[in-house]
Amino acid sequence: MRTEQISGSGRPERRGRKVVVGAAIISGARVLACARTAPPEVAGLWEFPGGKVEPGESETAALVRECAEELAVRIEVGDRVGGDSPMAHGRSVLKVYVARLLYGDEPKALEHSALRWLTAAELDTVTWLPADVPVVEALRPLLRAAD
Repeated sequence: MRTEQISGSGRPERRGRKVVVGAAIISGARVLACARTAPPEVAGLWEFPGGKVEPGESETAALVRECAEELAVRIEVGDRVGGDSPMAHGRSVLKVYVARLLYGDEPKALEHSALRWLTAAELDTVTWLPADVPVVEALRPLLRAAD
């Protein structure tokens, strides 16, 4: 994805939007939701775990790294779920992948205030970050099918 910015010379410069990846970690018919601790304006809102893709890093490698850092888990990354969700006033885009836990790992809230496993019927019991809402809707049929 590319955006344009006007340079000091008045000509447009192209630059890529930052990519943020999220993991819809599914176990049985439930997906893991994580409550943010910061920044203050989004503390207490819920998201899929993940983070920024670093230069030279693939989206899936970033997701594996972020889940290890945030949750102390190893995951296998599957297919994308939902479309690209704009974030940060269009400066970033969220891409979410279905994932599953490996080796019996259990998530730990290392960077979140709370973790919850939600069924399709429970998805609306938390307040999601705006960028995650379209992904929640895309996940609903997958969770119902696994039930």
